[in-house]
Amino acid sequence: MDYLAGVMKEEYTHKPSYLLSTLSNKCPRCRQGHLFKGTNAYDFKNNMSMHERCPICNQPTELEVGFYYGTGYVSYALSVAFLVASFVAWKVLLGISFSNNSIFWWLGTCCVLLILFQPPIMRLSRSLWLSWFVKYDPNWKKNKIEEPERIVKEQMNNW
Repeated sequence: MDYLAGVMKEEYTHKPSYLLSTLSNKCPRCRQGHLFKGTNAYDFKNNMSMHERCPICNQPTELEVGFYYGTGYVSYALSVAFLVASFVAWKVLLGISFSNNSIFWWLGTCCVLLILFQPPIMRLSRSLWLSWFVKYDPNWKKNKIEEPERIVKEQMNNW
């Protein structure tokens, strides 16, 4: 009976995975609420529209004015990681050489794929960036939210 109670308790205190919640663009504090208003990264009209606050735990998504400017570096790192991984995979599977122009085929394929993957990469970089500054709180229902101190409401969304 004690084992069953422990399993039931563990079920309710299960910590959601950091990797899965970040890849699915969930709030880093509760790991349940969606950060973006739309779930489709290819809806170009609204693909970067974020909730001001998490719909589940009310965590602010913009911690200061210009908070997401740093995501350019994250997006760049993700793109470079993709290029390196694809280069290694291409070299192992198909081989790379200047003599048969396979390096140019790899380069062209990567350019097309990076353009196609750019919307999800941009969303993922925002999700990662926010998760580095807002930590998971298993007691988010009880604990008070740390309100950002450097927010000037008049300067929000000025860019």
